[in-house]
Amino acid sequence: MDERRRVNRLVGESEVTITIISDEGANPKEKVLCSKSKDISVLGTRIQFNYYLPVNTLIKIDFNLKDLYHKITAIGKVIWIKAVYEDESYEAGIQFIDSIPEEISLQENYVSGKSR
Repeated sequence: MDERRRVNRLVGESEVTITIISDEGANPKEKVLCSKSKDISVLGTRIQFNYYLPVNTLIKIDFNLKDLYHKITAIGKVIWIKAVYEDESYEAGIQFIDSIPEEISLQENYVSGKSR
């Protein structure tokens, strides 16, 4: 399989809180979900949860990363989703679309510092 990633990802689980901003084709929502990030880079993350999110759903993600005292927040959209276990557990690829420069810097420092 060809590797399409443009940047390195840091593999490891982290607790995240997801706030759904809007579903594709639906009115904006403010549903909050707790889940786990499976890996993270400065461009996106892979998240596992027990709730189906359609492709293009906009979400806010609050990362509670180990070894980092500052919470990282990012806005992203679902770019792929797949069922992991009989439509009860899902993994989704999230592309970050709107991060403030300070958050990007924190993400870069966290990923580069932990991947060495």
